[in-house]
Amino acid sequence: MDRSEILKQLHGIFADALDNDDVKLSNETTADDVEGWDSLTHIQLVVGIEKHFKIRFASQEIQKWKNVGELVESIHKKLPS
Repeated sequence: MDRSEILKQLHGIFADALDNDDVKLSNETTADDVEGWDSLTHIQLVVGIEKHFKIRFASQEIQKWKNVGELVESIHKKLPS
């Protein structure tokens, strides 16, 4: 799966967690850019992403993400080639 497909699938996960179908995501998007993306929602997003992609993140990995692009890269690395 390529990075653009991962980003498309993330949109659905974010829309569900934030209850907002109009959420806009790009590689540069940060939590500050998205209304309602707070620390509690962040946990819900991580859990939803892990379930959807059937992967697990280490807490150190989660803390390093600065934007959606870094999240996409983490997902991409964990998916089978």
